[in-house]
Amino acid sequence: MSPPAAESYLSDGRTLWSWLTTHDHKRIGVMFLVLTLFFFFLGGLFALALRIELLTPGRTVMGHLAYNRMFTLHGVTMVWLFMIPAIPSAFGNFLVPLMIGARDVAFPRLNLASVYLYVLGASVALWGMFEGGADTGWTFYTPYSTTTGTAVLPVLVGVFIIGFSTIVTGLNFIATVHTLRAPGLTWMKLPLFVWAIYGTSIIQVLATPVLGMVLALVALERVVGAGIFDPARGGDPLLFQHLFWFYSHPAVYIMVLPSMGVISEAVSAFSRKNAFSYRMIVYSTLGIAFVGFFTWGHHMFASGQSTFGSGAFGAMSMLVAIFTAIKIFSWLGTLYRGSIAIESPLLYTLGFMFFLFFGGMIGVAYATTSLNLHWHDTYSVVAHFHFIMVGATVMAFLAALHYWFPKMFGRCFPAKLANGAAVLIIFGFIATFVPQFLLGNLGMPRRYADYPPHFQSLHVASTAGASLLAFGFLAIAGYLAWSLRHGALAGDNPWGSEGFEWRSASPPPTHNFSTPPQYPTGPHEYSREEVPHAA
Repeated sequence: MSPPAAESYLSDGRTLWSWLTTHDHKRIGVMFLVLTLFFFFLGGLFALALRIELLTPGRTVMGHLAYNRMFTLHGVTMVWLFMIPAIPSAFGNFLVPLMIGARDVAFPRLNLASVYLYVLGASVALWGMFEGGADTGWTFYTPYSTTTGTAVLPVLVGVFIIGFSTIVTGLNFIATVHTLRAPGLTWMKLPLFVWAIYGTSIIQVLATPVLGMVLALVALERVVGAGIFDPARGGDPLLFQHLFWFYSHPAVYIMVLPSMGVISEAVSAFSRKNAFSYRMIVYSTLGIAFVGFFTWGHHMFASGQSTFGSGAFGAMSMLVAIFTAIKIFSWLGTLYRGSIAIESPLLYTLGFMFFLFFGGMIGVAYATTSLNLHWHDTYSVVAHFHFIMVGATVMAFLAALHYWFPKMFGRCFPAKLANGAAVLIIFGFIATFVPQFLLGNLGMPRRYADYPPHFQSLHVASTAGASLLAFGFLAIAGYLAWSLRHGALAGDNPWGSEGFEWRSASPPPTHNFSTPPQYPTGPHEYSREEVPHAA
């Protein structure tokens, strides 16, 4: 008589209380997924409001102060509440223990605490935004952030609290990978997604405390007039920028490194090939995590820093491009002569590679002082960081969502609809931000609610692209919500993937594995001829 099937983590307690008090890493991953999707929707609504205001010169739907508050709300929501936690906290929590053969993360209670810290921080920040609203942008630049009469303090406190959630999550992943790998799973057998989360966690633990410190100093300046950033009291407003970008440039890699891990998994799975140059992908991950700490000065070329300083920071910034190029060539090498399966996760993967390559090449241009000064604080900067931070992160997030949806919920989604939505999203993104590159090159400054009439055609094109994006996201929300209840049963491994996480059932049982997993080969092992394509 065969043993009874293990209970799915989804059916192990169906009450709200069972979810709110769970220590299961999979449920905590799903909770983060729901929360970050909510804030992504909210941030998208704010972005659409901005694009509607910019349809015409002069006032369209809101005044200048409301516009300032709206783009601050958009930036705070998208950066701190969606892009930083989306892949590490949602998919990292769900997948890392499954990929290393563990029953849970190293500190399950601390893992649950990270959810509540995130919710508390988000609530405080949004309360501040709606109770008067900050108008500083998500960067909180001094001296404006220490002198404006808007509600900056609660937003600072909210982001400060969210930082603790990030640190706790990073510490948990580092401890989990070091201590809970299954017997036989050596470092050079780790899946590339695990390596990406590990590199990200190092940045989270080392850099986030600097952000907390600088936000606390701004709060101190506002409450007691400490004078740290006030020249009249012997302070220096540029000190804020040094401290802020020491965190916030590595924070770009908190968003992009996990994305690269998703792409490495998807490229192997949908080309049916081993990862080309596995070790180079691993070393380039650690290289980006290391070099990312030495690039903050390229945000300050226009601040009056020395020529030598600008040159040094420019050269260090270009090193990131070398490590990134290694990854892109490795992915292309994996795809080359592979048995390609055109599925929605692969379409998002190709979109990610395009945005990373295009945005990265523009980034190299930004690392040169002369071009940086020409484009400084123009819409070109907006387009650049949306290509890298938003485009790449959102593409990888959607690739992860579609690739691991059957693993998480045991259901499939309509493939043709998903492919159509992927094409709409990719072209909508290009249509939204390419006009903004042109606007910036023509001299349109960022953060302005008004503009000369000859810029209107490009703003209209950008808003039309944003509308395509909105339709695409609504389509995804619709068919995934439908699939949760009505989608075809996925089976344990609907993609025919060799990834370690697919060795458990879909959805996984509460303790992940019915029998201890074995690891005789490395990850992404597609050398065996009998590995089938996805159904």
